[in-house]
Amino acid sequence: MQVVIFAAGKSTRTYPLTLTRPKPLLPVANKPILAHQLDALKGLVDEAVLVVGYKHEMLRDYFGDSYGDIRLRYVVQTEQRGTGHALLQCADVIDAPFLAMNGDDLYAAADLARIAALPLAALAKPVEDPRLYGIFDVDNDNRVKRLVEKPTEVFSNLANIGVYKLSPAIFEILYGTEESPRGEIEITAAIEVLAQRESVQVVPVEGYWLPIGYPWHLLDANTFYLETLMQPINQGNVSPAAHLEGPVSIGRGTVIRPGVVIDGPVLIGEHCEIGPNCWLRPGTSIGDHCKVGQGSEIKNSILFEGAKAPHLNYVGDSIIGAGANLGCGTVTANYRHDGKNHHSIVKGELVDTGRRKFGAVLGDDVHTGIHTAIYPGRKMWPHTSTLPGEVVKSDRVE
Repeated sequence: MQVVIFAAGKSTRTYPLTLTRPKPLLPVANKPILAHQLDALKGLVDEAVLVVGYKHEMLRDYFGDSYGDIRLRYVVQTEQRGTGHALLQCADVIDAPFLAMNGDDLYAAADLARIAALPLAALAKPVEDPRLYGIFDVDNDNRVKRLVEKPTEVFSNLANIGVYKLSPAIFEILYGTEESPRGEIEITAAIEVLAQRESVQVVPVEGYWLPIGYPWHLLDANTFYLETLMQPINQGNVSPAAHLEGPVSIGRGTVIRPGVVIDGPVLIGEHCEIGPNCWLRPGTSIGDHCKVGQGSEIKNSILFEGAKAPHLNYVGDSIIGAGANLGCGTVTANYRHDGKNHHSIVKGELVDTGRRKFGAVLGDDVHTGIHTAIYPGRKMWPHTSTLPGEVVKSDRVE
């Protein structure tokens, strides 16, 4: 069986992290989103057709022509005009029933296997606020009656979560599908037409669904993977004067120096320098070639490859991009005095993160001066910097 994975979008909502990489390469538990997806598809498919566009060369360079036993085929979508338009780019390479799925969400392997076994189907999840999603209206046998994007009338709580089992018949329908008001060809419109002709089963998820819509969703997914899926292994050099408690995984060539305290679950990549006298707290992933040094504390955060927090740094509930370097004493604030949720500016709008604790999001190669303080929810674009003693009160975009 083949799977089509939609991976072409620019993903402006995850800026600044996707200014320098396509979204499928964002790491969760030190592995790209797309790699987690392909892991979940092992044994189900023998070929993945990747619909790519934005910075697609980086995906080709990272994954090549195969992932384990799964062949990889790249189809370039030169214009991003919706998921239906993306699927149409694959019409010449699909000739049998297939899976199709979003390229920026994480799904349980068992749920993918359940939907793959059906002729025509879609995954769904009950949600509290259906108005935020495409919603399925189903009959008593869980067959699709209609599929409505972001309805004003709440008639169901079954959200469409972007995984489908389809047949090549969908292409004929897509060719006749009109553009939506936002100028896109929507796969959901085609599936509604398909459901009027044939039985399309809605399958509620039994495992997990981890959507990655905003940067802070990486923290949610990372914590989930560390708590439930990580298999701890120690391939590093750990000082007998370090203290490790709970599940901790350490990669090859990593050195854990005296005085280091690690409270798992914590994942540390390869060839890292940790310590002396620092504290890694639960929910933290440290990428390859990172440095966490004297007196630094990292809590529930993600450090991309080559990031450094070398001296007296506090990084809480934050994401630090590849090659970023925190000057001595840099602190990411992560808690409001009133205890309310943090908000962050996304595409000019103030968005509720839903998190009471949320720090900073730093792009690749950000450098902070000594004693920099960063307000909660603030973002710094790649290659930006701060002066010694600076307080970052708003996003640093240039």
